[in-house]
Amino acid sequence: MSEAVEHLQAVRSAIVRAEKEAVRRAGSVELVAVSKTFEADSIRPVLEAGQRVFGENRVQEAQGKWPALREEFPGITLHLIGPLQSNKAADAVALFDVIETVDREKIAAELAKEIERQNKAPRLYVQVNTGLEEQKAGIDPREAVAFVSRCRDTHGLTIDGLMCIPPFEEHPGPHFALLQKLAEEAAVEKLSMGMSADFEKAIPFGATSVRVGSAIFGSR
Repeated sequence: MSEAVEHLQAVRSAIVRAEKEAVRRAGSVELVAVSKTFEADSIRPVLEAGQRVFGENRVQEAQGKWPALREEFPGITLHLIGPLQSNKAADAVALFDVIETVDREKIAAELAKEIERQNKAPRLYVQVNTGLEEQKAGIDPREAVAFVSRCRDTHGLTIDGLMCIPPFEEHPGPHFALLQKLAEEAAVEKLSMGMSADFEKAIPFGATSVRVGSAIFGSR
């Protein structure tokens, strides 16, 4: 058994424990295995172990490895979890099943155009910059609910959830709590929050998916 598969099993077990401790339904939290920067040969053992949901940061990198892996392993769900440039919207709609990083008007407009043109509708999440970090993507939390409404009413998009990446140096709990509150106000059901260092802490706050990379694949 490869190290990645051992780590995958440990992460799955930790999710099950955290669900139980939070009195959450078993299986209510989806594991998104973050495979960014890893080549197909590193990902294949995790696929062989049954993992089918993966996250990638860059459209171009994902285009280079996932079409072939999808032919080899049916049933893969691919999440875009990195910032999306407007000139990559067409490629993102074509390749990804979930786009978690809708964070500005221009992206919403481009996605709406491509969804109509391609007749393909990936699930969409709005990324919220809960820590108001200048260097980080995501919409200001004070504008998030209104932005979700504009995505729906102006652009005709269906927004399924919210996503955040708390500041590295801060306790994640308040950020998870804020995202949970915003999701309730915006009437969305999905919450993508929690990564390798804090995914167990996100589950009591209602995370429906956690994005785990280095805890499975090792350091990049």
